[in-house]
Amino acid sequence: MAVDRDHVLRSAAALLTRKSTATMDEVAKAAGISRATLHRHFAGRDALVRALEALGIAECEAALDRARPDDGPASEAVHRLVREIEPAAALLAFLYSENQLFEGEEQNQGWVRIDDRIAHLFTRGQRSGEFRIDLTPAWLTEALYGLLASGAWAVTEGRVARNDFTRMIVELLLGGALRREES
Repeated sequence: MAVDRDHVLRSAAALLTRKSTATMDEVAKAAGISRATLHRHFAGRDALVRALEALGIAECEAALDRARPDDGPASEAVHRLVREIEPAAALLAFLYSENQLFEGEEQNQGWVRIDDRIAHLFTRGQRSGEFRIDLTPAWLTEALYGLLASGAWAVTEGRVARNDFTRMIVELLLGGALRREES
């Protein structure tokens, strides 16, 4: 019987987003396979995390494509992006906490592409006068990541309703990023 790698990754993601310290035995059980089968696909936890990273990057890039960040007002594009990325937010929150993914020269260039696309969205909003110019696009991008991770954890813990995820993140981010009319 062939093992569906995507099923294994998504099962691992679902478990690790709830329990980041899960063992490879627990990951195998969650995927409905033996530990030996899991190890045939992923030599260890690092290989599994790297595969989850590739999945996370693909999910982010697909969400960015669906959100159409260059269309319409930048604030609406941010809203679309948060809505589109919400299904992958828990996985991203897990990956965000995996420091080894963001250290040294081994960093996946997919993250750089995503950072650039999101920063471009904030730059576009600043140029159009929608967003404050005293906050750098890099800072706004990092703030968005932090809010996505926090929102995912809050939903997972049952402290925030899933239906409120997009609205709460967009309201907090844009409430702080929108340019205020001078009095």
